[in-house]
Order: sequence, then C-alpha cells, then structure tokens
Amino acid sequence: MSDANAVVLFGHGARDPEWARPMQRTRDHLRAQAPALRVELAFLEFMTPTLEEAIDALVRDGIRHISVVPMFIAQGGHLKSDVPKLIGAARTLHAGCEISLAPAVGEADGVIAAMAEYALACSGAPAT
Repeated sequence: MSDANAVVLFGHGARDPEWARPMQRTRDHLRAQAPALRVELAFLEFMTPTLEEAIDALVRDGIRHISVVPMFIAQGGHLKSDVPKLIGAARTLHAGCEISLAPAVGEADGVIAAMAEYALACSGAPAT
C-alpha cells in the first residue's frame, strides 16, 4: 500500500441520474485543484458505486488514507446512524488503512457562508 490519499464524496443518491451532477462537478473541480489526490463518488442508495465498493476499489489500488466527505446539508439520521456503521465495517475490513469520516459538508462554515451569499444574491436585496 502507498501513502497516497483519497477523498470519497459521499451522497445519498437518487433515482434520477441528474441528481448527481453537482457532486460530479465538485469531484471534477477538486481533481483540477489537486491532481495528485484521488477523488471518487459513492452513494448510500439508488446509485453506484456504494461506499463499500468505492473504498474497496481505492484499497485495491493501494490507497491507505481515505477521507469520506458526506455531501449532505446536515448531520441527519443517515449520518448519525447508518454511515458510521458503514465506516466501521470498512475500517474492520481494511485494518491497515486510515478511513476518516468528515462532518456533513453543509455544516462547514465556508459552505454556510456560500449558501447565505447565494440566497442573498437571489433575493435581490443589497448586502450590508
């Protein structure tokens, strides 16, 4: 295994494939910013790959440090219950790897500020 790092952008998933477009754009943007960083997508349901499949593929490719970034607006039920179980199973299966779980992307200060700025722009009201 190598010391290479990877990020898995993890989303809920949807039946409509267009739903994943913002995640794909985020992945592509991140890859352009950090070409040496491996960036993959994974989904809880309806879409593939699953989180388990994405992590398994990264480990097979020799990745030892995997950061899972939930592309969720908040720490809801899936992130409080289901996802920690998935991460725990992955850590057990790949004991030689460091697999971390970040908080929901929507809870990051910079993301909250960007959402507020966008909403303000949509409102047409002047910023103070």
